[in-house]
Amino acid sequence: MSAAAQVTDSTFKQEVLDSDVPVLVDFWAPWCGPCRMVAPVVDEIAEQYAGQVKVVKVNTDENPSVATQYGIRSIPTLMIFKGGQRVDMVVGAVPKTTLASTLEKHL
Repeated sequence: MSAAAQVTDSTFKQEVLDSDVPVLVDFWAPWCGPCRMVAPVVDEIAEQYAGQVKVVKVNTDENPSVATQYGIRSIPTLMIFKGGQRVDMVVGAVPKTTLASTLEKHL
């Protein structure tokens, strides 16, 4: 069971942009190998920062409008949103330390 909630085009604003806490968004697709590699890392981050950060996943195949809106060209792309704004992003399957240090800057 993934610790990260699935977010869709229709729930993105409510779950991400209107969130009171920073949100880490994992843009992924089922056919993407690197996405599968980074998924456990994203779940670990979700557990480690529970209460401080909301972690969600967006399937770019099923939710093309959010992906297009934020110019997602390669996946996995991990974006950090704070106060309804994109404040940072990491592209590719990165180590947990990289993702954690990027996130720490916005807590």
